[in-house]
Amino acid sequence: QVQLVESGGGLVQAGGSLRLACAASGRAVSSYDMGWFRQAPGKQREFVAAINDDAKITDYRHSVKDRFTISRDTTKNTIYLQMNNLKPDDTAIYYCALTTMGGFSRLTTGYDYWGQGTQVTVSS
Repeated sequence: QVQLVESGGGLVQAGGSLRLACAASGRAVSSYDMGWFRQAPGKQREFVAAINDDAKITDYRHSVKDRFTISRDTTKNTIYLQMNNLKPDDTAIYYCALTTMGGFSRLTTGYDYWGQGTQVTVSS
């Protein structure tokens, strides 16, 4: 059984930073592609960033590129999302996801395990 537990969300002023963590159990993060998604109120869940199984490939949505960094620590079986220069439009619940289906995807349907989410609120 795979469990993903996110942490690190909170309230921050525009221009500030947060680091989200996603601790995995039941699967080694070094063996699977993983991603971060977010969902704002009234909007669909959207892709934010992904990292492939050997951490050699990362992918970001255009609006967060150069501000957010996805990384992992295999010793802690955890992936991270470092978010800098946060903007009010970044306000959302952030979810981490893991795929056992193979492929490196920006689609929610490309992932079969999800965490419960962590709230990020950016004030202007």
